[in-house]
Amino acid sequence: MSKRIRRAAPARGAPRPTITVCRGCCCGTPKIGGLDHTARLRDLRQTLDDTATVRVTDCLGACERANVIVVQPSAAGRKAGGRPVWLGLVNDPDATTDITTWVEGGGPGLADPPGILDLYTFQPSRRVRADLHD
Repeated sequence: MSKRIRRAAPARGAPRPTITVCRGCCCGTPKIGGLDHTARLRDLRQTLDDTATVRVTDCLGACERANVIVVQPSAAGRKAGGRPVWLGLVNDPDATTDITTWVEGGGPGLADPPGILDLYTFQPSRRVRADLHD
């Protein structure tokens, strides 16, 4: 698992939520067919440009749940009790729309996620979580 991360430029002002999009060995590849992964990432970045930092990372180690997205709270969200939310099997455009709507509303700690996102939420192993924060 590589630690290489490409970060979007942070916005001015208050720290924002961070969206980490896995693009490793399975996520964002032809292994998950029928999706235009490049267009979906571009749309996510454009939609959240003023709201969140969207970054791409290599494999997050949860390949059985490809495509994986992690929504990390802003500083205010973390202060309000928000914690990173791991979402797997994000292969439906409606799921991406639900994620962006939630993040635009504040994200973890500041806004409740749409109930449908419960179907995508999972808890990765401690090793996988630690790798994300290194």
